[in-house]
Amino acid sequence: MRSFVSPRFLVAAALVLGIVTALSIAVGFEPAHLKHSTVRAASTGCPNDDSGLKLPPGFCATIFADGIGHARHLVVAPNNVVYLNTWSGGYYPAGEVVHEGGFLVALQDKSGTGKADVIERFGETAQDGAHGGVGIALYNGSIYAEVNDRIVRYTLPANVLVPSDPPVTVVSGLPLGGDHPMHPFYISDDGMLYVDVATATNACQLKNRSLHSPGADPCKELETRGGIWRYDAKKTNQTFSPSDRYATGIRNAEGFSVDKADNRVYIAQHGRDQLHANWPAIYKPEQEATLPSEEVMLLKNGGDYGWPECYYDPGLKRLVLAPEYGGDGNKPGVCSTKTGPVAAFPAHWGPNAMVFYDQKQFPAAYRNGLFIAFHGSWDRAPYAQGGYNVVFQALTRSGTAGRCEIFADGFAGGVISPEGAIHRPSGVAVGPDGTLYVSDDMKGRIYRITYVGGATASSAEPSFTPCPSLTAPAGEPVRAAAKPPEGTNSDAGDAALPVPPGATHEMVALGDRIYHGEVGGAPCAACHGDNGSGTTLGSDLTKNKWLWSDGSWKGITTTITDGVVAPKQYRSPMPAMGGAQLTPAQAEAVAAYVWALSHH
Repeated sequence: MRSFVSPRFLVAAALVLGIVTALSIAVGFEPAHLKHSTVRAASTGCPNDDSGLKLPPGFCATIFADGIGHARHLVVAPNNVVYLNTWSGGYYPAGEVVHEGGFLVALQDKSGTGKADVIERFGETAQDGAHGGVGIALYNGSIYAEVNDRIVRYTLPANVLVPSDPPVTVVSGLPLGGDHPMHPFYISDDGMLYVDVATATNACQLKNRSLHSPGADPCKELETRGGIWRYDAKKTNQTFSPSDRYATGIRNAEGFSVDKADNRVYIAQHGRDQLHANWPAIYKPEQEATLPSEEVMLLKNGGDYGWPECYYDPGLKRLVLAPEYGGDGNKPGVCSTKTGPVAAFPAHWGPNAMVFYDQKQFPAAYRNGLFIAFHGSWDRAPYAQGGYNVVFQALTRSGTAGRCEIFADGFAGGVISPEGAIHRPSGVAVGPDGTLYVSDDMKGRIYRITYVGGATASSAEPSFTPCPSLTAPAGEPVRAAAKPPEGTNSDAGDAALPVPPGATHEMVALGDRIYHGEVGGAPCAACHGDNGSGTTLGSDLTKNKWLWSDGSWKGITTTITDGVVAPKQYRSPMPAMGGAQLTPAQAEAVAAYVWALSHH
């Protein structure tokens, strides 16, 4: 355990932005007591703002803490202490320096300034062989947390900030590896532990994320992955077993939220990727960015939500049979018997966490609905990325979807892409006083969002920014406004890049277009970044450091052609030809461009 007073965090700040341009509501309806406005009004209620967030009128965001590490899920105790789990698993670049102390963090504002001035780390450390985790919860005087393949429990004595005794194991042997090794969870009031065990693959293909690879039938992966498992949070030393499955057909449900009044549990699912990249004869290039929808689903015992056979098409407004299982982009097939979503959201936004708001600090329009932290897309490339925000999804009394609102935005900064985003929302929680906390897993920032509109303003008709239409076109291919590796002078560009021996400038230029998704359909930039500097999904191509070849043009071409089935430092494979339908000449061209990036 390491305890210290927080070093100089950025001064807490606030932001209220005015009324925004109304577009159209993507999901559900607009209640009569809400209205749009095309005027953005400034507010004096949030002075000294430095959060960078855009919020509806009457709300303020302050920086509660910064530099915490890869902050994932968080929870707030009755005494307003914030507990969060941090993760340094395969999702993040290998070799990075991990924070000293445990991966679990307690943050407390003792001075009442709106920022954490006491921070204590506890739990297992990197020296213990731990990699941290995603899930965390409070139940019956204890802290529950995910670490590696386990859910553990720490007893938290009264009036103590962090536990001093070692944890006990509640359940172990949770599957690791593959595309989604995390284990988010929630604990019901009766002490049942519901754990998401996400899929190891994108769509249960025989060759993961590969061109024209069919789906395994039956999908053996569903025996131990792709669903929710249930255990008893009050017991110890339980072992993961296929027999403890509670629901199935769920690709990756990172977010849980609970409506206790109506006894409803919602889960937020990441939809599948690479429909066009793997099946270009069925899906248009722009459909890579628009299909399928992200989903919020109502969790039910024995429910089957369709993965891997099905995905949600927002245009058809129903589940559709996946191409790996004979789908043509339209037919329902077995999906007509599966359970669809309660609410749908734009493709690939990445819902990483969700919380049901039932407190009274926020205006009535924000009560009894879901706040969802969208981590942000990568698979929309070469089209504009989306997400990187917090959405409010209203719910009716019957549990159906109401309005969808972009509640908090601006986390990413000026460049909305995996490699360019400064911050990415990953966790969201509500404090006992109704304050909303949002975690960022890039820089480890924790935001604190409050409503300061006052009693009069709280009853006024709020303005809101509707979510974009689920059927809006992808637009034109774009490139992120990042500093290009080719430079920014007037002579820069592909002609300024070096050329590997035996290649030509024309080949490098073609490789540039292939890399950025303008030719061939390979999602190179999505994983390795628009400028090749790497993301959490793919390595930095500008450092001239190679794990799978000698770095020659021929060697890079071979790696691209064969793919990387078992990456050494990243959790997801790179399929042959990037999972696309590249010709040998195109593979050589993109290899020439990658070589040029590494030698510039």
